[in-house]
Amino acid sequence: QMQLVESGGGLVQAGGSLRLSCLASRAITSTFWSTNMYWYRQTPGKQRELVAGITTGGNTNYADFVKGRFTISKDNAKKTVYLHMNSLKPEDTGIYYCHAEYLGSHFWGQGTQVTVSS
Repeated sequence: QMQLVESGGGLVQAGGSLRLSCLASRAITSTFWSTNMYWYRQTPGKQRELVAGITTGGNTNYADFVKGRFTISKDNAKKTVYLHMNSLKPEDTGIYYCHAEYLGSHFWGQGTQVTVSS
């Protein structure tokens, strides 16, 4: 069982930056190497949506609404995935969730709140 623990959320002014972290505790390093990782978010009034993903091979993909502003990265040795968020907008406000996909099994973190003030 992979447990995901997010951190790094908070309150920031528009135009600011935050870095979210997601630690895959209880995962052994070799398992994390083989895990595709994603960040989703749920903003007020909307369903949960994909923000960014990174595969085991290091390929990344981004939702159009964050391209050029957010960067996902993965540190296998630390069993951690990051979401670097720059040029934040008030519409980025929401709960950000870490998601792991390992050999067809899916795991979710508890979420971390990001609030961007105008």
